[in-house]
Amino acid sequence: MTVFGDLETSILDELPAGRAPITTHVVGLAEHPAWLGRLWSRSREEVDAGHQVYIVCPKIGTDDDGDFSPGEAEPTAADLEGDNGARELASVTAVVEQLRDEPALAGVPVAPLHGRQDLVLKSDTMASFTANQTKVLVSTTVIEVGVDVHNATLMVILDADRFGISQLHQLRGRVGRGGLPGTCLLVTTLEPGHPSRRRLEAVAATTDGFELSQEDLKLRREGDILGASQSGGRSTLKLLRVLEHEDVIARARQDAWQIVGADPSLGAHPVLAAAIDEYLNPEKEAFLERG
Repeated sequence: MTVFGDLETSILDELPAGRAPITTHVVGLAEHPAWLGRLWSRSREEVDAGHQVYIVCPKIGTDDDGDFSPGEAEPTAADLEGDNGARELASVTAVVEQLRDEPALAGVPVAPLHGRQDLVLKSDTMASFTANQTKVLVSTTVIEVGVDVHNATLMVILDADRFGISQLHQLRGRVGRGGLPGTCLLVTTLEPGHPSRRRLEAVAATTDGFELSQEDLKLRREGDILGASQSGGRSTLKLLRVLEHEDVIARARQDAWQIVGADPSLGAHPVLAAAIDEYLNPEKEAFLERG
């Protein structure tokens, strides 16, 4: 919608003051199963240095489908192409139990956080983490926005392939907020070459949100500007692609402004008016009015 000129844009291309660089790595357990233990010893190193750790899981418990935030859709079937769904995904409850028995984290205060908890419990848990009493917070994506703990320096995202590019980028922004360098580990059990690992490699390759949005658009496709399809191959664009032909679309927008500015009713352009009438329907017109 921004490319087509239906939304105005403001460009923010600098980190906020006080933010430190974030280093991101893909941790492939399929080819390096021993790295799982290293995750917890690495977490202990951060705790021993006086810092704190986020561990993010795609599920709350073993019998649910996740706890995705309202602002971000769960990855589509196209995103998860080739994933047969047979593997058991990391859950907050299971990981908390595991870490409380993990020798590398012996004596380290670990707490769960997810969207189904009582509001008071969630508030108390977050307050404990903010006060540096809880050292390791095992959470769903409820920490994606609105969480600002300057002492947190490491984020471990388990089954990271279950999240989209923008969500991974948003999640890792929870570390490195207090001037201390941040590290984000994108953990996956998928084999190298799996389509979903391309997203992880893209996130690990850059912290530039503009680059990532372009990569996300390549993977998910552009959907429709007039309609409810936000991504995928159903686009009504026949000859254009948003990424490849942005300059053509921009010129077309300028031409449209000039034509409509000089002739709002399109009386001098009957063929164009007829084509618009044929293309639009009440549903599509409603999307135009929403702008």
